[in-house]
Amino acid sequence: MPKSTLSPEALLLIGTNIILLLSGQALWKIGLQKLGGFQLSNLLALCFSPWIMGGLVLYVIATGLWFAILSRVDFSLAYPLQSLSLVLGVFLAWTLFQETIPWTRWLGTVIIVVGCYLVSLPQRF
Repeated sequence: MPKSTLSPEALLLIGTNIILLLSGQALWKIGLQKLGGFQLSNLLALCFSPWIMGGLVLYVIATGLWFAILSRVDFSLAYPLQSLSLVLGVFLAWTLFQETIPWTRWLGTVIIVVGCYLVSLPQRF
């Protein structure tokens, strides 16, 4: 039965899931960049790209891990914590892909972190 509190094990599972999802997305981005983006003319090359296939493998593993998370943690707690992947995604875009991040996006990431903190607080009433 899922729980409304966050155990260290559940936190580790969610963190690992986020890392797998971000890694998969990064592999897809790299694969798309190497092949000139998503177009019908390169669809077959995309399907057999090691970057794209690696990203898919990571997504399959992340999905299996998500099943384990959902069996241990309330959906109303686990799903909002997945939004931390958005925060880490901004840092990944900034560092790995050298993207310029506007201040509004940085502010949004702070708001997400605050929201995750509030969601993860134990019930007191």
